[in-house]
This record gives sequence, structure tokens and C-alpha cells, in this order.
Amino acid sequence: MKSISRRHFMKTGAAVALASTVVARPGLAQSAAPSSKLNIAVIGPANRGAASLAEMLKENVVALCDVDARYLEAAKGKAPSAQLFSDFRQMFEKVKDIDGVCVCTPDHTHAAPSVMAMRAGIHCYCEKPLAHDVRECRVMQQIAEEKKLVTQMGTQIHAGENYRRVVELVQSGVVGPIEEVHVWCGKGWGLPPNATRPTDTPPVPDYLNWDAWIGPAQMRPYHPRYVPAHWRRWWAFGNGTIGDMACHYMDLPFWALELRDCLTAEAIDGPPVNLEGCPLNLTVKYTFPAREKFPACTLYWYDGDKRPAALKQYGVPERGAGVLFVGKEGVMFADYGSHALYPQEKFRDFKRPDKSIPASIGHHNEWLQAIRDNRPEDCTCKFGYSGRLTETVLLGTVAYRTGKELRWDADAMKVTNVPEANDLIAIEYRDGWIL
Repeated sequence: MKSISRRHFMKTGAAVALASTVVARPGLAQSAAPSSKLNIAVIGPANRGAASLAEMLKENVVALCDVDARYLEAAKGKAPSAQLFSDFRQMFEKVKDIDGVCVCTPDHTHAAPSVMAMRAGIHCYCEKPLAHDVRECRVMQQIAEEKKLVTQMGTQIHAGENYRRVVELVQSGVVGPIEEVHVWCGKGWGLPPNATRPTDTPPVPDYLNWDAWIGPAQMRPYHPRYVPAHWRRWWAFGNGTIGDMACHYMDLPFWALELRDCLTAEAIDGPPVNLEGCPLNLTVKYTFPAREKFPACTLYWYDGDKRPAALKQYGVPERGAGVLFVGKEGVMFADYGSHALYPQEKFRDFKRPDKSIPASIGHHNEWLQAIRDNRPEDCTCKFGYSGRLTETVLLGTVAYRTGKELRWDADAMKVTNVPEANDLIAIEYRDGWIL
């Protein structure tokens, strides 16, 4: 693997290309009444981004950006006064009154527009996973903290009532101390081990800005095997099923058990590594140190057809996705909308703890209200929390690609025992793109 030079790491302190032309300015929260509408930009307003655009229509949507002219035209119908762009760099150059930006692009272009916006003092909502590699996650956290910006990662289920009740149950100790957690999702964003890049070069559709879509990734010819959606299967643009879904499901144990940085990450099952494509059916083992109120624990991730053997062991019906907390006194299953304690006979008459976590005003609304109130701490998935969650998720992909157990020094942002793994902690951008 190509090593990352000292010069490359020194670039971390610089802005994304062209960011020097963006002038930092105070946010609306410091200068306007709480009832004022915010000026919002949405990057990637189609597909998943359409939900964010819908949430933003109560504000002033002043700019829309998408590499696909068809998506941009459709979004324009919903926000007719917005300025339109196919390249976010031009958007930030030309639109000077943006209070907040929603970044809803493919994973490899999460960090670049987010960093450019935040360096200009613009509050940021970014879809999960927060970034494409660990270095990007850390830079995003650092800038958000330095600038005191309101941030939120798009793990929308975090705002649901079910997750709140599960966290209360776990922290009440109903199943006793928890030293083992299993997390799984049956999706299959991956490629066979022998898959290769397409070699034919069909023309770029006239509606697509391919250079802007590639962004900081190394340039390659356009192909419909990458867009739309299938980019998740390729390391250059995504991180497979674990990259797509682990931030949603691992969020629950991170919240309930107050996890932060893992000690180790190891892929304990999966297909042979493909240098181009993400795996189908992956199992990753993470270990975490003891926290103030919780013992050390091990967390397992499974995707595709993989399921934890613990489901049968504890008599839990199989589900396509979920979380299983294994405690000294019993186990608890949870998914997005339900939870249950096992063995059921033991917990038939248990007394549920009083509600202690208030209802959310809505995942997007948390971000919007926190901007108005100038209270970054009010966002439950701010980058200071969701960044460490995403780092852990992405370390699982690095462990798989290196084939070794990784020992992680979070403070140094470094794998200490597998030097070549650090080439995947910070993936080199193509010329003209830096963080």
C-alpha cells in the first residue's frame, strides 16, 4: 500500500480546495430573533436527501446543489427561490448568506463540503456515516468544536421513542452488567471477491457532472455500475453494509453503554478481501475499556446473511436487524421500533423504570432549534458523539482490509500494531482536494 506522507497529514489543517474564497461570518443564532427563518442549503436533495429537503422547507432554502441536473430540477420545484449549483464549491463561493447546510451526498463526499462549510462558520447537518475515513471524521469533529458550531449526523432513529426506552432499561441495570453486545443488519451492499472495475467507458450522461460526483476520490471513468446507489459497493466511494447501516444500529449501544473509542477491531469472519469492492457477509469484533458506570465489553457486528449465535442461545426470535444486549441477569433485544427482555418468564412482572429521557422534537428540528438558540450541546448526535461512533464503524472496515486485529490509539489517531492500516485511516485525496 502507498504510505501517507508527512506533507499529506500537514494538509489536514487546510480547507477544502477553494475554501479560502469563503469568508467566515457569524451565524444567525448570534444576531437574529429566535422566530427568524434560517437560510439553508441542501447538497444532494434527492433520494435520502429528499427527506432532509422536506424538513428544511419550513426555513428559507436559499441554495440547492446536486451533480444530477434531473434531481436538481425536481428539487427546484419544491424550493423555487433557491439558487442552483452542480458543484458545492461554487455554491459556497457565490451564496454568502447560508446559516446551515445539509450534506446528503455519497459517503466519499461527506467531509469535503462539511469542512468547507464549517470553516466558513456554517452549521452542518451531515448524513451517516459522518465521513468516508477516520481522518475525515476527526477533522470534522475538531472544526465543529473549534468553531462552536451546531452539528448533527443523520441517524434519524436516534430521535425515536423506542431507543430512549431501551437506553433507560439498559442503564437501570434490569439485565445486569453488560459485557457483550451483538449488532446485525441483513442488507448486502457488497461485491463478490473476484469482482473488478468495469473496463468499458460509456459516455457520461449529459445531466451528470461526473467530476463533481467523483469529488476528492481518485478519478476514474464514469460507469452506471457506480451511480446511482451502487457506489456503496466500492471502497473508493463507500464502505459496504457496515458503512451504510452500522451507525444506525451501533448508535444504540454507544448511547446506552456510553461507549466512545474502541481498544481493538478485528474482522473475525468474511470473504477474501477484494481491493476494489466491499464484502458481503462480514463479522467484526470490537473491544471497549471499562467506563465509569460500565464494565469492559465486546461488541460484534454482523451483516448480510450473518446472525449472532446468541439469538438461539437465549431463545430470541430471529429478526433481519437488531441489537442484543447480553447481561449477567438476562438479555434484551431491540430494533428500531421494539424491544423485549429474555427469558420472558423471568421478566414477565418486572417494573419498568420511569421515563428519564425526554422526547425529541425531531432529529432535524433539534439541529434547527439549536442553531436558533446557539446551543450546540442540544443536538443528540452532534459530531463530538457521532464522529467517534463513525470512527469505530470505519475501523471495522480497516481491520477487514488488513486481515489483522488492530490496536487503536484514539488520542494519536493511529493503529499501533499494524503500520499499513494507517494508510486506510487517512485515504489520500486526488490533486486539488485537501482537508
